[in-house]
Amino acid sequence: MGGVVVTACGVKSLDITSGERVYRNLNVSRLVEIALARREGMLTNNGALCVQTGKYTGRSPDDKFIVDGPVVHDKIDWGPVNRPFPSEKFNQLYNRLMDYLKGKELFVFDGFVGAHSGYRMALRVINELAWQNIFVHQLFIRPTKEELSAHKPEFTVIAAPGFQAVPETDGTRSEAFVIVNFEQRLIIIGGTHYAGEIKKSVFSVFNYLLPGMDILPMHCSANTDQYGNNALFFGLSGTGKTTLSSDTTRLLIGDDEHGWCADGVFNFEAGCYAKCIHLTEKNEPQIWNAIRFGAVLENVVVDPETRVVDFDSDTLTENTRAAYPVNFIPASVFPGIGGHPRAIIFLTADAFGVLPPLAKLTPGQAMYYFLSGYTSKLAGTERGVNEPWPTFSACFGAPFLPRHPLVYAEMLGERIARHKSQVYLVNTGWSGGPYGVGQRMNLALTRAIVNAVLNGDLNDVEFKPHAIFKILMPEYCPGIPEKVLNPQKTWQDPAAYVQAAEDLAGRFKENFAKFNGISREIACTGPGTT
Repeated sequence: MGGVVVTACGVKSLDITSGERVYRNLNVSRLVEIALARREGMLTNNGALCVQTGKYTGRSPDDKFIVDGPVVHDKIDWGPVNRPFPSEKFNQLYNRLMDYLKGKELFVFDGFVGAHSGYRMALRVINELAWQNIFVHQLFIRPTKEELSAHKPEFTVIAAPGFQAVPETDGTRSEAFVIVNFEQRLIIIGGTHYAGEIKKSVFSVFNYLLPGMDILPMHCSANTDQYGNNALFFGLSGTGKTTLSSDTTRLLIGDDEHGWCADGVFNFEAGCYAKCIHLTEKNEPQIWNAIRFGAVLENVVVDPETRVVDFDSDTLTENTRAAYPVNFIPASVFPGIGGHPRAIIFLTADAFGVLPPLAKLTPGQAMYYFLSGYTSKLAGTERGVNEPWPTFSACFGAPFLPRHPLVYAEMLGERIARHKSQVYLVNTGWSGGPYGVGQRMNLALTRAIVNAVLNGDLNDVEFKPHAIFKILMPEYCPGIPEKVLNPQKTWQDPAAYVQAAEDLAGRFKENFAKFNGISREIACTGPGTT
């Protein structure tokens, strides 16, 4: 293994290049060998590398910061999501991190973010752990030999899980930190082994940069069919973006992060990061078969003797994960580029069990429900979330949006109008009662509903407004019992349903009141308004 001199992009040299101990763009087989030799994980019976991330088995949003400075100060939507961090404190922490990394064995990935060649960003990721370097190798876009020789990173990520912050002196909230410095084009991550922090911090960077280029960054999956009928699936983690877009009857463009430009949509990544709790070959065959050599499993329970994976176990966390390249899905589009979407689906995991499994949205309602971003945080996706918790996450991705939500909403509304995209709301949460009483929506039924939307089977079906939410429910959907389409009919006590629905409607109105300056045309489309 040869060494490589590693420097940051446009900032001071990273003095961590101890010659033969820094390795650049090693292939996956070599990285797996190193990870096993260093006891970072174990091979499972299906060939995937399984690792444990310790204390942090999900994202830690309270430990995420953005360095404040004159370039970004007036463009960031500061608050509980985007917390400012002083540049002096960043430099102090960065220097301590550099001292920690001196002389260590390090793994460098040079590649790209953005499948569209006109908008991609050259990325460098420096990892302390070999398995995390496999993760970024599989998740981000790998360069050709020629591209690698000319690679000049525009943004650098340094991920050192073994380095811990000291809150009293460093100004962090805990030993873990994820800090984005736009002025130095640098991200530093420490104290957490959870690889999703790398992925989502880079996504946040694109969410800041792309609106200035008239490109809408989106927290969504995307797929298409053989005729180019593209669809987008918006939703927070665990609502079904990866599962529903990985369909044997369609072609996968990407499972989580996309941009919408003048040409159409394009994937930011080249890999997938799927939740795999209760994964079965029957229900999710494409994801099941993608978990093989080259894939990384996080916090999945494995029998130490047989190496057989137990996807049903939540002993470590419910947020078990599988990372693998998009091309591990046989029916995929590579590079991940598609046309303008004909259908846009908002996925919500309604823990109250009152929203219908399918509803069509008017353009005004599309803006209302996009800004509301109602769903439930599912167990394990963030620290401290142990059961489904109702939440409003603007644009179905508030934790990753540096700018004000209206910036993204206005861009989406303009594109929906221009390309005449149809927008739907699909509830992948509970039916027949709230969490703990009702049942989670059956995946087979949800797939049938989505397929009916995408195949045009509902084009001639009559839709009627929900009495409280005003969204349009279909009178009929092929293969779906009529009772299921109307959520009130799935509850044993209709009066209890109305009470729960009115309670949720009140939460919608209370949340939406924070968006000042919204046109009445949009505001009046919400539940219980006139």
